[in-house]
Amino acid sequence: MAAVRKWVVLTLLLTLPGLARSADWPMFRGNPRLTGVAEGSLPDKPALLWTFKSGAAVKSSAAVVGDRVFIGSTDSNLYCLSLTNGKPLWSFKSDGPIESSPLVLDGRVFFGTANTNVYGLDAATGKQLWSFGLEDKILSSPNWVTGTNGAKQILVGGYDFKLYSFDAITGKTNWTFETANYINGTPAVGDGVTAFGGCDAIVHVVDVLKGEKVKEIEAGAYIAASGALVDQTLYVGHYENALIAVDLKEGKITWTYKDRAFPYFSSPAVTADRIVVGGRDKRLHCLNRATGAGIWTFATRGKVDSSPVVVGDKVVVGSDDGRLYAVGLTDGKELWNYDMGQPVQSSPVVVGGRLIVGADDGVVYCFGAKP
Repeated sequence: MAAVRKWVVLTLLLTLPGLARSADWPMFRGNPRLTGVAEGSLPDKPALLWTFKSGAAVKSSAAVVGDRVFIGSTDSNLYCLSLTNGKPLWSFKSDGPIESSPLVLDGRVFFGTANTNVYGLDAATGKQLWSFGLEDKILSSPNWVTGTNGAKQILVGGYDFKLYSFDAITGKTNWTFETANYINGTPAVGDGVTAFGGCDAIVHVVDVLKGEKVKEIEAGAYIAASGALVDQTLYVGHYENALIAVDLKEGKITWTYKDRAFPYFSSPAVTADRIVVGGRDKRLHCLNRATGAGIWTFATRGKVDSSPVVVGDKVVVGSDDGRLYAVGLTDGKELWNYDMGQPVQSSPVVVGGRLIVGADDGVVYCFGAKP
């Protein structure tokens, strides 16, 4: 009987909002390093399990914690949906369109809007806990770090040229770091620093607790994408049609991948030996992580601003051609696709064998194994 009670308590804890399991996807790209790699697997031919219709295009990517899906819409609402059936549990009307992807942390959900506000909400009810107004719009998704006092800090970049650190509980600023142009992407966090590119064509490396500059590395072109930070290397694409690997310790670019003359807005997924990223040349690119050499490309019929997710031996990504694709990680061969009919700029999320993504038709889609 005691064993049964223990199992029930554990099950309840794993489904409470804010208590992330290992299989949760609590933020953009899944984790603070923004690697875009999911646990588990997907069926070879995922079936459509449910849809939820919002009032406008869904460019935000989902966060999934426990049995809840959190996602923003350009109709200005942040939605909390049931992972089981897609039914809305609550919605919060913000001050403007939401393209920022939410972060769920310790029972709270954080996001920014195109009308300048960063919000902190109660993840269980959607009640507003705090908000803070920047001086320009926010497309960057929040990241987080634990401070020296154990308090959680939320990092958000804005079009006012600044990176902000907020206290997660109060919303008060810990520090701000000013750059020379827009910050569009999400800052990656790891090894005591946050690293991000800006529209000032610089990769900024900042002490994540003090907000002080550690390094600046010339990228060669402005950066709108988010980078992935692994082993003190930031992998990020820029607008002069290249993906670069930036050694943060040495402060230099170790390799550059250039193919056709189209920029990169998609953020890369990083595995032990591969980089997978979408391009505005309408293709998905797979590279050797150590050298930057191309391994394969997969052609779609529209630009690929959606950021790919690697799950097991598959890569999942959306395209502006209106389709969601799954391709083989080994060879880039198409395994499956689903036609939404409208561009898919939202980045897919894979949790517990379920695939969740938004599209410009205003719909949130969930795929998985047939019931």
